[in-house]
Amino acid sequence: MVQKSKPPSAANPPERRGEPKRRGRPRAYEPDVALGKALDLFRKQGFAATSLDDLSEATGMNRPSLYGAFGDKRELYIKSYQRYREEAAASMVEIFRQEMPLRQRLERIYAAALDIYLSGDTGPRGCFTVVTAASEAVGDPDIRAMVLDGLTGLDKAFASCFRRAKEKGELPESADPFALAQIASATVHTIAIRSRARVPRKELEAIVKGAIDVMLGTKG
Repeated sequence: MVQKSKPPSAANPPERRGEPKRRGRPRAYEPDVALGKALDLFRKQGFAATSLDDLSEATGMNRPSLYGAFGDKRELYIKSYQRYREEAAASMVEIFRQEMPLRQRLERIYAAALDIYLSGDTGPRGCFTVVTAASEAVGDPDIRAMVLDGLTGLDKAFASCFRRAKEKGELPESADPFALAQIASATVHTIAIRSRARVPRKELEAIVKGAIDVMLGTKG
């Protein structure tokens, strides 16, 4: 005698063929996206003016989740600064490496910098290093080390450009690559500050052109 099969109970629902097994509750956030949101906020408001509530609202994560993913506010700030440095370097590394005339190289470097500094949904955000990290470097040795590393790295990258240009005869024998590099870096810093103050791009580009003319010892 064939027994009738019992209908599946609610406690033991039938398995559907081909249906993947569920593996618990998925994360409600993406770490990279959340870090980007935190970076945007720190660039806009700085460290002191950014509260944990601000960060929670911006990232969509509650405080325990923020702490579990990134550590405390200071650690999140440092991770955000590191992310900024990596993204800024990635946008310029090929310009520093590629072979091209010195004037063209400098023009492209400053154009890329202005693209970064003038970006922002609510207005230009300037440079993380110059606008916010330099202030925190006063009292925090770890942030100070990151700032100094960034400044020194930029000086060295510019010095390499001027050294190669001198070897190719684009600069006179009397040119000092490192001194020129410091002027080039100082120009980056001034356009970063002025961009945060909402100086128009056209005026910033005029500053850049004047600085390049001085560094190359020419006009036009």
